Amino acid sequence: MVQQVEINSLDLRYQGCRMRSPGAEKAMLLSILEKGIRDPLCGIDNEQGRILLDGFKRYRCAQKLGVGIVPYRSLGCDKVNGIVELIRMSNATSLGILEQAKLMDELKSVHHMSVSEIAGLVDKSKGWVGMRVGLIGQMSPLVMGKIFDGKFPVYAYMYTLRPFIRMNGVNKKEVDEFVGAVAGKQLSIRDIEILAHGYFKGGDELRRQIKDGDILWALSRLKQTSSNTGDCTELERQMLKDLEVTQKYMQRVRCKTQDKRLTTSGFFAQANLLTGGILRQLAPFTQAIRQFHDRTGQA
Repeated sequence: MVQQVEINSLDLRYQGCRMRSPGAEKAMLLSILEKGIRDPLCGIDNEQGRILLDGFKRYRCAQKLGVGIVPYRSLGCDKVNGIVELIRMSNATSLGILEQAKLMDELKSVHHMSVSEIAGLVDKSKGWVGMRVGLIGQMSPLVMGKIFDGKFPVYAYMYTLRPFIRMNGVNKKEVDEFVGAVAGKQLSIRDIEILAHGYFKGGDELRRQIKDGDILWALSRLKQTSSNTGDCTELERQMLKDLEVTQKYMQRVRCKTQDKRLTTSGFFAQANLLTGGILRQLAPFTQAIRQFHDRTGQA
């Protein structure tokens, strides 16, 4: 049941479990200004008051607009059940993977629940829950803070830094230094990927320039180096271009598959056909790339 409540009556203790997105919040502010708050904020009601679980962007927008009364729906009176209900509703509420992870870590560390217990309550496999809980354990407080504050893109961590860390044995201190240097600079995921390779695999001078905040100089130098094909033949230059485009679109598609705005049946029908074709080519493509990588590494 949706009720109208005073915005000042809401407890924000779980605000740190949800990511900030300045761009999304700006768009939401304009929408609320024009149409009001259409989706109720959600939380739990107990002896401590109304504890907000979902709707923090709407809350901040309402405050900026001076809205004192907001629509609100209670998910019950128990914290555990409220968090579980929010995770189960995650497709509808666009809960990101790290937000799911942070809430499940809350269940594990604060409420002392096991991975099996959480999996049973949210109706997911133990592997699904364990992977998300493990994500939080791998992240330092600095990295987590930058991501949840919207200063470092989650996809850059998930699909650039995390695999890079696993393959190259980079320690948390180095990751903290890199994220601290590039966070909040409005860089694209591709630019962060280029800088990460330069920072962790380049020379001391390049690393020092990035740590000192000379990001544009470092990025320009790395892009210039990567585009320098020297005395390559036309066929070789074309091959390098194809590899660059392949890498770019693999990353782009990988990120976009997580977008909750992809919902229409017509889109799903066409996407299913296309992904089926991609999957049929994936094994031979991977084998060819591995062989080519080994061959070029020996040169």
